[in-house]
Amino acid sequence: MAFLLNKTNILSHLTFHSHVLPSEGSLSLSRRGFHVEPGPREKALLAADPSLNWFKSHKKSVWRLKRIGDVLTIVVVAGCCYEIYVKAVMREEARKQARGSA
Repeated sequence: MAFLLNKTNILSHLTFHSHVLPSEGSLSLSRRGFHVEPGPREKALLAADPSLNWFKSHKKSVWRLKRIGDVLTIVVVAGCCYEIYVKAVMREEARKQARGSA
């Protein structure tokens, strides 16, 4: 691990990579390949299948279900925070009463 933190190793590594510049030919080529039109098999696989429509999620109902889940999560978290607050207040009142009677 110490060899990674050595300043000379880091500087030599950086200077090595700064001297290596890409040629113009490599800059002209894109990293992506050329667009190739999908064949008949790929088109058949990408086509909409009517037998799968039953499993399709509908945006409106999914959005509504997600919203209900978000609201329920907020309500549960708020309820937990309220319970913690009530317990803390009750404990503080019990301490004050114990000090007053003692």
